[in-house]
Amino acid sequence: MKKNYDDRPLKIFLSYIAGHKKLFCIDMLCAVVVSLIDLIFPYVSRQSMTRLLPDRLFAAFFSVMGIMVLAYVFRSALYYVITVVGHRMGVLVESDMRKDIFTHMQDLSCSFYDQNRTGVLMSRITSDLFEVTELAHHGPENFLICTLTIVGALGMMAFLEWRLALVLAVVLPLCLWFTISQRGRMKKANVEVKRKTAEIYAAIESSISGVRTAKAFANEEQESRKFDAANALFRGAKAEYYKSMGLYMSGMEFTTGIMQVLVITVGGLLIMRGQMDYIDLVTFSLYVSTFVSPVRKLTQFAEMYMQGTAGFSRFLEIMRTRPAVTDAPGAKELGKIEGRVDLNDVSFAYDNGVPVLSHVDLHIRPGQCFAVVGASGGGKTTLCQLIPRFYDVCGGSVTVDGQDVRSVTQSSLRRNIGLLQQDVFMFAGTIRENIRYGRPDASDEEIVQAAIRAEIHQEIMDMPDGYDSYIGERGVMLSGGQKQRIAIARVFLKNPKVLILDEATSALDTVTEQRIQAALDKLSQGRTTIIIAHRLSTVRHADCIAVIEEEHVAEMGSHKELMDKNGIYAGLWRAQMLEDTGKNGKGDRAC
Repeated sequence: MKKNYDDRPLKIFLSYIAGHKKLFCIDMLCAVVVSLIDLIFPYVSRQSMTRLLPDRLFAAFFSVMGIMVLAYVFRSALYYVITVVGHRMGVLVESDMRKDIFTHMQDLSCSFYDQNRTGVLMSRITSDLFEVTELAHHGPENFLICTLTIVGALGMMAFLEWRLALVLAVVLPLCLWFTISQRGRMKKANVEVKRKTAEIYAAIESSISGVRTAKAFANEEQESRKFDAANALFRGAKAEYYKSMGLYMSGMEFTTGIMQVLVITVGGLLIMRGQMDYIDLVTFSLYVSTFVSPVRKLTQFAEMYMQGTAGFSRFLEIMRTRPAVTDAPGAKELGKIEGRVDLNDVSFAYDNGVPVLSHVDLHIRPGQCFAVVGASGGGKTTLCQLIPRFYDVCGGSVTVDGQDVRSVTQSSLRRNIGLLQQDVFMFAGTIRENIRYGRPDASDEEIVQAAIRAEIHQEIMDMPDGYDSYIGERGVMLSGGQKQRIAIARVFLKNPKVLILDEATSALDTVTEQRIQAALDKLSQGRTTIIIAHRLSTVRHADCIAVIEEEHVAEMGSHKELMDKNGIYAGLWRAQMLEDTGKNGKGDRAC
């Protein structure tokens, strides 16, 4: 069922439960029968004391009590069904929500991940949704059981003695008023607890991801202090929540406890006046206990309700976040392309408003090797992230084969573009799985051929498990060069027409770089290749080189043309050549 996340939260929540109607109906039916058994016992007790025992119908009395014993055995079986079926329904609801939020997060744009920490997002799809599970199970069930029991008990008490029922009718609104007045405060406190819990997740994620850096700098104590600070904020938020919870629980305990005292007091007064007998008072007291039990259950349920609704609010916060980049209505599929890329008067700024690119014009022919160079922070990487539409331009347009990238579907656009970055991401798994990520339907033979072309096949075969070797979190068990070549094999398998190389060899040593460069040369053949480079020696053979400086294209031409011009590029080239000479000569002395 398609959901509108702009609807009221209750409607959205019920739509998830509606997806499991069969389990929900079984749960509710059992809850109704449980409530009826609880309501029947005081009435049966009254009938037994007023008719069966005075008339010495002992056989009938014990038969009725035997039936009640069986009823309570049946009641316990129903609670078993409620527990099993209800929790199963809750887990299925949680699973549906987790699937929806994960799918939605896949659709969100890069700008969303720029602004949110991984640990915080993990908290949104784990601990927050776990508490929604408890609410999905216990919420409808407790509400139905308690409502039926409270209304039924009040009805029976009014039938027995309206004056005593009137006493409870005065106390009950006070109880409801107190509950409603505390609800907002508790929910606010619980949302704050969720926020601080997310910060702890973020601190843990950051510390674990950076554990090698922390050890390298002997900064374990600093990481512990950062975690302790986040933990202290969590404790403070939890303390405030428990203060609110304590006030609520103490108020409810006083209200439910005083009911019995008032019933005995007023009932005793009525007995003194001859307006009530002891049996009716005992029966009425049993109904008060029946009445108070669901009230206490609702009191205990209040904490679960607050936690569940706070978690659901944070779930909706993500689901109501709109992707910054979306497919246009009627967006077309981008089919087979030649590989022409044009940036027409492109301007771009991030959300902070600081301009990164201003009125940039670039025209890249199919099959051309085009390099983008310039100082760090000049907008080179940003420029290339506009082509696969990770971000949308603020002005101008980006076209592929003459089609504006905003007019085609994102998936079809990105299927035609291969991106290889300096910081290669490896998934925790096997080498085979990481290469196959380039094309999930690829055969094992195609994976091997891609690895051969990327010049990594022999090294893979030398590993204990070959292509099934486990590479660890983010490929920690591989060298930088091995990760790069596996990433190249992944792109070979994808076989895109446009290739973007973003500082793909800048973090490697000279020998490894030469091996990677050989693989990249193979990869670039027959493709439009856009190279972002800091090291100019890697792009000197490019067909065209664009120099980005101060948001604009400052120079453009071949290596020879730019050197003859003796401008910015020539200055950068000479500076790098001088630096390389120093490294290779006597000036480069590390020890």
